[in-house]
Amino acid sequence: MGIIRTFLDILFPPKCVFCGRVLGKNDDGWCDKCTEELPFADNFGHQNGENFDFCVSPLYYIGVVRRSILRYKFRGASFYAEAYGKLMAECIRENPELNYDIISWVPLSSKRERTRGYDQAMLLALATALELDDVAVETLKKHRDVRAQSELGDRAERSENIEGAYIASDPEIIAGKRVLLIDDIVTTCSTLEECAGVLIRAGASDVVCASLARGG
Repeated sequence: MGIIRTFLDILFPPKCVFCGRVLGKNDDGWCDKCTEELPFADNFGHQNGENFDFCVSPLYYIGVVRRSILRYKFRGASFYAEAYGKLMAECIRENPELNYDIISWVPLSSKRERTRGYDQAMLLALATALELDDVAVETLKKHRDVRAQSELGDRAERSENIEGAYIASDPEIIAGKRVLLIDDIVTTCSTLEECAGVLIRAGASDVVCASLARGG
């Protein structure tokens, strides 16, 4: 496998998930230039919620980060999840109060997943958990397809749009557990509030959250 991987790297050299530059041998998925210039979030993008204790994010959803995530979500760049997972895991390690019993994610509806071909938040959660020597498990299902939150305006409109869209997949898994809920982008926190509320009502003791990026 090592020889095959080396051969493939020569033919198709790995590139930075943010700017597209060819990576050096020891790069983690993004280049040195981006390491210096990425819009890292102040105070880890810390946000508080009503149904979740807090949410952290390593990056702001602007510039090269926004363009990278759009490729990840809509242009088939699902392999970006590996690099993103490293950033997420480091952010989680840097916030020791973000202790958890279970790692999970904000799911897509089955209709949206079929159209896209994958659930980007699930891949992100799996990659993050792998970096943390853990596993991610399904705790929620999106049983009703709704308009994309990005198409809507303020928090009230987004909250109304997402209300009742999620259900707990297996309450026994989360009973009495502190759930770390992962998503790709957080803007108004409406989706996290809805999902965290479902988990709490299904028996979770607490919910904490992490996203790759937050609104600037």
